Order: sequence, then structure tokens, then C-alpha cells
Amino acid sequence: MRTAYQEQLTALSADLGKMCGLAVSALERATEALLGADLSLAEQVIADHEHIIELNWQAEEAALRILALQQPVASDLRRVVGSIHIAADIDRMGALAAHVAGISRLRHPDCALPADGRASFAEMGARAVQLAKTAQEVLLSRDPDKAARLRDEDDAVDAEHRHLFTLLIDHKWQDGVCSAVDVALLGRYYERFADHAVEIGKRVVFEATGGLPGHKQIG
Repeated sequence: MRTAYQEQLTALSADLGKMCGLAVSALERATEALLGADLSLAEQVIADHEHIIELNWQAEEAALRILALQQPVASDLRRVVGSIHIAADIDRMGALAAHVAGISRLRHPDCALPADGRASFAEMGARAVQLAKTAQEVLLSRDPDKAARLRDEDDAVDAEHRHLFTLLIDHKWQDGVCSAVDVALLGRYYERFADHAVEIGKRVVFEATGGLPGHKQIG
């Protein structure tokens, strides 16, 4: 019985890792679509989010089944309950990638980004993707030390987000209100995507130790 129980926990972690990998791929492709004004790729990202939604439901059902049938305690209980929250975080990451793709689709055939903002979004995209890849590794390794470091690695994404606002409030901005709104929204999407990756790390730390690293609010 206990062997089956441990197999269920391992399978749940593997499913979360798979979900996180899909979110990584979604943001990679959404960023490519955004920078290249690629309509077909943007539409693919939006359509593929349904798969993440389905996996979210499956993970939640699996966690609830473990709670009902195995009645875990202590660290195992934290792990199972945390898995429900992690699945929701990953679902939100996928949704944010789809939002990025949605703006790209909305502005097609034009690029949604002004020329002087593309480098910032390429950087934010790369860093947010790397955070999510680390979160995926943490979900599989359950390494609390590596999980705790995600919060510090997020600082670079926050710095790029602040830089975007310096562009928006610059009196030399010549790209109009519509473009400014797009840039503000896109910056927020990338920042929140990274924040959810950090939240995954926090949940893994809590599962392992019963404590939390420094708190960071997700808007």
C-alpha cells in the first residue's frame, strides 16, 4: 500500500513538471510570436493553453484522491496540498503566455512592440523562461535550496519591468497611446509569469521545511 502511495506522489510531481514544461514552451513561443509578429505561432500558443487547463484539473483530482484515500500527514500533506496550488500557478503561467500571444495576434500584421522596446522584451522573455525552467527542475528534484534561490533570480525580470516604465514616461515617446498600453500590459504579463515561477519555489520550500522564504506578493 505504501509503495503505491509513494508512486502516486511521484506521479503527481511528474505531472506538475510536465505542466511547467508546457508553460515554458508557451512563453518561449509567445515571445517569438511577439518579436516576429508571427500570427500562426501566436494562435498556436492560445489554442495549446487548453492542454494546460486540462492537466490542471487532472492534477487537482489526483491530489484530492490522495487526500481522501491516503490521508497524508506532515510533509506529505504539505506536498499534496501544495500541488493543488502549484498546478493553479502553472495554469496561470500558461494563461499569461496566451495573453502575450493575444496581443501579438491583435496587432498583426504589425509588430505590437516599438523598436526601442524589443530588446527589453527579448530579455524579459529569456529570463522569465529560465525562471520557469528552474521551477520545473525544482518540481522534479524537490530541492528547497534551489527553490529558495528563484526569488533572487526574479530581480532581473523586475528590473527590466521597471525599465519599460522609464520608456513609457519619457517625454520622447513617439509611439502613441495604443502602443504604450500594449507595452504596459505585456510588461505586466511577463512580470507576473516570473512571479508565479517564484511562487512555485516558495511552495516547494514550504513542503520540505514547513517554513517560507521571504514573501513576495503576486498581483
